[in-house]
Amino acid sequence: MDAYLLDWANLLVRWAHLIAGIAWIGASFYFVMLDNSLKPPKNLADAKRGVFGELWAVHGGGFYHSQKYLTGPKGEALSNDLHWSKWESYSTWLTGLGMMTIVYWIGAKSYLIDRNVMDLTQGAAIAISIGFLAAGWVVYDLLCRSLVGRDRLLAGLIFVFVVACDWALHQVFAARAAYLHVGAMLATIMTANVFFHIIPGQKRMEAQIRAGQPVDPRPGQIGKQRSVHNTYFTLPVLFAMISNHYPMTYSHANGWLVLVVIMLAGVLIRQFFVLRHRGEVKGWLPAAGTALLASLVALLAPQAVDASGDKVAFAEVRHVVEQRCVTCHADQPTYDGFAQPPKGVVLQSPEQLAQHAAKVAETVASGYMPLGNLTGITAEERTLIRTWYAQGARTDVAAN
Repeated sequence: MDAYLLDWANLLVRWAHLIAGIAWIGASFYFVMLDNSLKPPKNLADAKRGVFGELWAVHGGGFYHSQKYLTGPKGEALSNDLHWSKWESYSTWLTGLGMMTIVYWIGAKSYLIDRNVMDLTQGAAIAISIGFLAAGWVVYDLLCRSLVGRDRLLAGLIFVFVVACDWALHQVFAARAAYLHVGAMLATIMTANVFFHIIPGQKRMEAQIRAGQPVDPRPGQIGKQRSVHNTYFTLPVLFAMISNHYPMTYSHANGWLVLVVIMLAGVLIRQFFVLRHRGEVKGWLPAAGTALLASLVALLAPQAVDASGDKVAFAEVRHVVEQRCVTCHADQPTYDGFAQPPKGVVLQSPEQLAQHAAKVAETVASGYMPLGNLTGITAEERTLIRTWYAQGARTDVAAN
């Protein structure tokens, strides 16, 4: 019953995380587009009122006129009906923390720890996980504070730092968890930017405007810088969120480097859209991102198995699957923490094994399954399954 309720918690929190994430990213993308699409105000009176830029847009049967004030309106009161874009970020991070707790902390033995990488206790693994999320923000924030006005150098050092964390996490956790933690660290930085800098800075500026004091533009400048960083983190974070479905990426021997290439492709593609909003079309950016992804498709392609030798007996394959896989992939899993078979895949009968033969061969060959190799499958057994599949994946039932 506990595993069943945990599955429901997983479903509901994941759903909430998806909804909140769509709201946050949608708002973020919209404001980046808005900020980069602003034109100088055409009405001289608007410029005198402090309007920095404006955008006319059409959507949903209506026409919209957006105006930006760097330090608030001049000669008129600031509206009391201000919309604050913050809870989209906070709710995304909080639901993400819920997912981290349910999947990687409660399920640490299955998803976080790989004893072939580092033999950790559950408590130690969780402590390291929390430490990475916190330390990632601290180091990033210190870099930003110490390199004011040196944005190119700052961007380069942030990239180096993220790559170093990516490599380090692969030396500690299971590869799937390492990918997720890189994304979670970036997402934590993004929300911390909102919580510690963007919103407080805007509140200080609002208070100065309402008090009739000269408005210090620096909080707005800092908020703008952190907002720009957030938009470039977005695509790498989104990939990290979905990466657990694609073991051909993180299960590679150099999975940390694969993640670097994918993140870089995401940044290049995002840069294309940011510049496009300004009217600058740099076609080489998405072309370079696509080329990086295409190179991974070619480089990660599995090597062919020699299927010309003796036919693999299905009885041998079934024996390996029963020993190494069926504890989880059964109608009623016997492995602790599973109320139902992962992804609904059951491998108890020859027909079921034949139905899922391609996925079994792929995930076993990649090293992704069994999770953390908890059941101790050997390299020879992995090769046996791959060879059986390459020879046609015939079962006793099919042979008859």
